Amino acid sequence: MTIQALRIEAEEVRKTVLKMIYYGKGGHTGGDFSSADIMTALYQEILHIDPDHPDAPDRDRFVLSKGHCVETYYAVLSRRGFFPKEQLESYGRFGTELTGHPNNHIPGIEMNTGALGHGLSIGVGMAIGLKRKGNPRRVYVLMGDGEQAEGSVWEAYMAGAFYQLDNLIAILDRNHLQISGNTEDVMKLEPLAEKYRSFGWDVVEIDGNDMQQIVDTLQQPNKKGVPRLVIAHTIKGKGVKEMENVAKWHHGVPDAALFASAMSQLEETEKEIQDEGR
Repeated sequence: MTIQALRIEAEEVRKTVLKMIYYGKGGHTGGDFSSADIMTALYQEILHIDPDHPDAPDRDRFVLSKGHCVETYYAVLSRRGFFPKEQLESYGRFGTELTGHPNNHIPGIEMNTGALGHGLSIGVGMAIGLKRKGNPRRVYVLMGDGEQAEGSVWEAYMAGAFYQLDNLIAILDRNHLQISGNTEDVMKLEPLAEKYRSFGWDVVEIDGNDMQQIVDTLQQPNKKGVPRLVIAHTIKGKGVKEMENVAKWHHGVPDAALFASAMSQLEETEKEIQDEGR
């Protein structure tokens, strides 16, 4: 896809997520929207995957460590062809397979996640396994910034560098807000980049809502023997002015008026992107 097409696709993902949350009556809207550009880029441009063969040995692996943002995960998987888009309508309904955290019974989902701080450890294990098998594929892990307070994350950082996992790419959705407020007020994280570098990781900082920067960065190979962290600075609730940078939208369901306003804003943004190419 072109960058313009990817940007349009990300807005389609946001609209899909908004409908899922509104009609399903639950979801983590803010983080879904902040990570939509990253996950769109991964599934439409970066990952070596085949929806017809989701368990193919030569696939790239993706772990959504911030498993509460599963609505965007379901949206990108369905739009990539892993399961019918119509199945998204069952989200939040009794008996649905599309539960509130990733479920590896769904095609394309590698691991059940949601207990924050576990995703990077899982990714380290996957990367070690691929290395030992001589498999050249890569492992991508998308984390939230709130989970950086978990000790298991830092154990994984140590292990990733120790085992020289240059097939491992961690991406941090750095929107600065978690369920209880600003990360720096809840548990101070900064200076993050310096901390990660001291653990032996290569660190790159980007605008995580800029599609060009996301694609350019994720297409670059790792330095030999060095795992990589991409700190993606994003806006929680990206695309809807009533939700942007508002902590309460970590989880929330819009009422009818806000749903209509949010859909209108996302559609307007998509139209503006389309007009840029004319």
